[in-house]
Amino acid sequence: MDFETIAYRVENSVAHLMLSRPARTNALNGRMLEEIGRAMDIAEQDEAVRVVVVAGAGQAFSSGFDLKEQMERRPTGFDQWKPILRKDFDAVMRFWHCSKPTIAAVRGPCLAGAFELSLACDLTIASETAFFGEPELKFGAGIVVMLLPWLVGPKIAKEIIFLGEDRLSVERARELGIVNKIVSDASLEAETALVARHLCAIDPGLVKKTKRAINQSLERQGLIDALETALAIDLDIEGPGSPDKMAFMDIARAEGLKAALAWRDARFPEKRRQ
Repeated sequence: MDFETIAYRVENSVAHLMLSRPARTNALNGRMLEEIGRAMDIAEQDEAVRVVVVAGAGQAFSSGFDLKEQMERRPTGFDQWKPILRKDFDAVMRFWHCSKPTIAAVRGPCLAGAFELSLACDLTIASETAFFGEPELKFGAGIVVMLLPWLVGPKIAKEIIFLGEDRLSVERARELGIVNKIVSDASLEAETALVARHLCAIDPGLVKKTKRAINQSLERQGLIDALETALAIDLDIEGPGSPDKMAFMDIARAEGLKAALAWRDARFPEKRRQ
């Protein structure tokens, strides 16, 4: 397949979609989001594919939407931000809406937009090195795909999002029900393949209809409308730009992302890691 930022292959009825920008911690830039959409189109249309597995190259799943690209492109105003946020949202929700079961195989960091992508998958299998989080509010950004409260409840979602949690341990994620299984780092691929093979053995029509039934149990409660409303609120945040986000980006452009992250973290008290 002709991809630059992902790798795609099909083996034993499983489509493997690899986020492949390891030098950038597999950050989700515009090109990658487009290629994810193309790969998901291929997987959906391929009758031989029964399961989709998404993973990250190297030692990370993904650090989330690419801040460096934002820093360089400098989007401002509602008109520029609207298509960016829509692309982000639609790429993540492809995994929720996919008619075939989707599995996120996570090692290392799985943050922000990438965390939301893992939440949109049907199952998440994580290695012992995995950690999760939504750090956006700490640097003045909003949440693009507000799935978290639907999966963990509003109190826990507010704790994670308001505090900008970016080191949610894999054990805590398992307790909260956003990770299905914890495995050793060395066995992540093998354990994910085992679950995928199990799903492949089930009649695909049955799996498709059952996934639809489960998803509709949340959608009938208003999940899709709520996500669209949250996306509109995020546009209200990003369009004018919050003072914190503008300060963060100014530092990033002048001194680099590491300096901006240091500035962000220095604003908050130290806390015990979970």
